[in-house]
Amino acid sequence: MAHPVEAFRNAFKIPELRQRIVFTLIMLAVYRLGAHVPTPGVNGIALAQVVKGAGGLLTFYDLFSGGAFARATVFALGIMPYITASIIFSMLVHVIPALERLAKEGQEGQKKITEYTRYATMLLCVIQSIGTAIYLEKLNLDSPGILTYTGPLFYLMCIISFTTGTAFIMWLGEQISEYGIGNGISLIIFTSIVSRMPTAFQRLVRMIASKDLSVFQFGILAGLLVCVVAGAILVTTGQRRVPVQYPRQVKGRRVAGSSRNYLPLRVNQAGVIPIIFASSILMLPEMLARVSTIDVVLNFVQEHLRWNGPMYNLCTALLIVFFSYFYTSMIFNPVEIADNMKKYGGVIVGVRPGKATAEYLHRVMNRVTLVGSAFLAAVALLPSFVFTGLGVYDWGIVSFFGGTSLLILVGVALDTIRQIEQHLIMRHYDGFSPRGRRLRGRR
Repeated sequence: MAHPVEAFRNAFKIPELRQRIVFTLIMLAVYRLGAHVPTPGVNGIALAQVVKGAGGLLTFYDLFSGGAFARATVFALGIMPYITASIIFSMLVHVIPALERLAKEGQEGQKKITEYTRYATMLLCVIQSIGTAIYLEKLNLDSPGILTYTGPLFYLMCIISFTTGTAFIMWLGEQISEYGIGNGISLIIFTSIVSRMPTAFQRLVRMIASKDLSVFQFGILAGLLVCVVAGAILVTTGQRRVPVQYPRQVKGRRVAGSSRNYLPLRVNQAGVIPIIFASSILMLPEMLARVSTIDVVLNFVQEHLRWNGPMYNLCTALLIVFFSYFYTSMIFNPVEIADNMKKYGGVIVGVRPGKATAEYLHRVMNRVTLVGSAFLAAVALLPSFVFTGLGVYDWGIVSFFGGTSLLILVGVALDTIRQIEQHLIMRHYDGFSPRGRRLRGRR
């Protein structure tokens, strides 16, 4: 335990890194303050009680906004519209030739794609703001007192407030990425999820005190949490190393011997993107059912696609596997990798260069992706098992024992530690891993 503590101490010994950490903490504090700024015309306390009683989808969405959605604050939409737009454009880059040419232009092309992503985010915000306003008006009919006024003015206020809030969150994320320790958007989501943990812990303690949750059930929950965190770390950092042999190279009068390197193929190449996409698609039917006045639509969703239902869970698993393969195929090009290896004389032991190498990499990546997608599907469905199997009927608690939230927490924590460790190793300080000690010994 002393080694991580020493690594954190070392992080504050470097002036530049200390400034970046402090700046990041200030920006995250500003974000949490903004999550409590109310939207004009909305009674946040009354709305929070309705959303809390609804559970399911609304509790799930509220988790990623840090509680802002339940109170309909200016940050109600959170950063999810920007993430959705970013994922869409990362896929369109491989589909639309014009975007692909921009991506190959380097930093200038990437700035243009980022600009398009922002415009798409604003469009998504307007659409979601209108949908949220319709939903709030419908809630106000069932539970009067949530809204102080309705009509076109309320719609306009929602569009301005929610869209401006998401734009400000985007700006905060960019500032953290540029002047902080990096991963600004990811850290904002991380902060939103972590901010809900104290409330979930209080509910858990109350359930144990009131004997709604037995000690045996709590022990199973704790064991599941440890296993899922360990599995998430293992799969997030796991790689399938393909041995690659490079020939001798002549550099002036010096002849370098042949070297063997490894081509790392990540087990979870797509990260949490498949779960986000699957959840977003399956959110649409229930959201449409909530704002729709057609009984046939509502009955169909409640019967076949209700939250945590068998068909819903099956569709979730299938969509996660599909998007895992789809996104991996977008960012992993075995033909291009095989051509680059052939250009530099690299060969995979026992495999002919060229087309055979591309087919081999494609086959290996398919097998690796199957393991990663199966793990993602299992983790995504784990809260449903805890909810129905263990009888823990509180999504605010259950959501921390699996699903997207836990994977994001683990992934962002590992990325942040890696960013800090790079600064430490560059200045010959001990990092969080034992590798840092070997570097200090070489000094």
